[in-house]
Formats: sequence, structure tokens, C-alpha cells
Amino acid sequence: MHDIWNPWHGCRKYSEGCQNCYMFYLDKLHSSPRPSTLVYKTSSMNYPLSKFRNGKYKIQSGEQIRLCMNSDFFIEEADPWREEVWDIIRLRSDVKFFILTKRAQRIAQCLPYDWGDGYDNVSINVTCENQKRADERMPILQNIPAKHKGVMTAPMLSEIHIEKWLEKGFIDEVVCGGENYNGARECRYEWVKSLSEQYNTKFTFIETGTYFVKDGKKYKIPSKFKQSQLAHKSGLSHGGQEFPYKLVDSWNMEIPRAELYTPSFIERCENCGSKPICNGCAKCGKCGDI
Repeated sequence: MHDIWNPWHGCRKYSEGCQNCYMFYLDKLHSSPRPSTLVYKTSSMNYPLSKFRNGKYKIQSGEQIRLCMNSDFFIEEADPWREEVWDIIRLRSDVKFFILTKRAQRIAQCLPYDWGDGYDNVSINVTCENQKRADERMPILQNIPAKHKGVMTAPMLSEIHIEKWLEKGFIDEVVCGGENYNGARECRYEWVKSLSEQYNTKFTFIETGTYFVKDGKKYKIPSKFKQSQLAHKSGLSHGGQEFPYKLVDSWNMEIPRAELYTPSFIERCENCGSKPICNGCAKCGKCGDI
């Protein structure tokens, strides 16, 4: 996918949400020659710096890039390489970077030397898959200096109450979704609805997961696109206060919004639950296979 940057691959299961981790599943499916628990640097380390022959960056100003979807950005094994990533993020001050972690207690010690109160183009996000992890990670996130912060409740494994933190106004958005792949656990409509109603923070319900329970009936929904369609159809997603990014060029001049990347979508995207947080269609031609 054009909006994902995996400078390293591999992870160790850390909390309840990791039980059926998609990375382990996909590695096995593709017969990866390396164990999924081996954390190694990939050939994609310099991906955000890739250019076309005309010298323009392949990733345009204003795009959002999600980091380490096949690992954890703050995992200990990646400590020797993380400064390289911060250097690239610093160079691409015109691009938005989305960092997600379950290792919230390591964030503060792994921030770059010039972080200050945060980079204008970086969002720090924590996973809260159940109430236990929300109670553990939300206070840590509150105390981390960052211009942008968010919460990912995926896979959502229980009803979760975080309104006392949302009311403080330091969260840009909450993203919610069910669980997929081998061994997927159920997600319940009432859990998602409760979270959606907890404050006026931007809320995006991206997918139901393979097993979704509504009105006491359990549905099996193997198609991820169908899951996204049903999430959109639920009407539970909503906007909230905007926290605009300040993106600057190599001269540290703020880039006008009109000059930033505008996502493009095809017809099938209009009913997709992930559209509010999506980087747009990459025109990869694979839609018919989903």
C-alpha cells in the first residue's frame, strides 16, 4: 500500500490485542523464511525519500504515511535504527506521519533530541484494545508532548470508556475496528456505539471484523470490504474538532493547503468505513480482488 512505511519487520506479542496479530498470520501465509519474532531492518528504510526520474518525491506533500504496520515503532530491537527514521521524518516535514504503538511506556525515552513539544507533522497514537489497556496507556499518552495524538481501538475486544481523557481535548481522533484473520474474536455493535458517543472527538469506525454481534445475533463477515461497507452504513463515524497539521517545505516555509496532496477516491470508496482516514486510491488495480 502506498501509505505504509515499514522500516523494520517483526514483532513480539505484547498484550491482548496481539493474540491473533495479522503480521504473524500473513508471514505464515506467505511462508516467510524468517520467524515473525525476528525484528530486522527492511529495504524500505528510505521509502519517504524515493523520487521519480524527474526528481520529485513519490510521496507528495500533504500525504499521510502510517509507520511500522508490521512491527511496533517503539519496540526495543529497533532502537539502533530509530534515529534514522526520525532523520527522514525531519527531512520530510511536508508529509504527515502516523505512529501507532502498544508500548506506550517507551515513547518518552525514544523521542528525538529536538522533539520539544512535538513535530508538527507527527501524530503519536496508542492502541487501547480493552479497558485494561486504555487505563494503562491513556494517562501515558496524555503526558507525552506531541502536537497530534490519537487512539486506535482495534481490535476492539470489550466495551471501552475513555471519555474522561477525551474531554481533556488532547486527542485528535479515535479509530475503531473489529478483528480479522485466523482466530478473530467478536466485536459488538453496542461497544462501538458507546465509544462513538463518548465525546465529540472525531470517530472513525473502519470495519466490523470477521465476527460482529448486533441485536444479539452474531454475523460472520469474511470480506474485509464488506466489513468496511457495514461500518460506514452503521452511521457511527463522525467528525470532530479539527487539529490541522502545519507542514513546511525544506526552507521551513508553511505550505498552503491548496498546494497539498488531495486524496482521490473511486466509486467503491464512497461507502468504505476507512475513507475518513484514508490516503486515497493508489490506483493499484486490485479492487476486483478484494
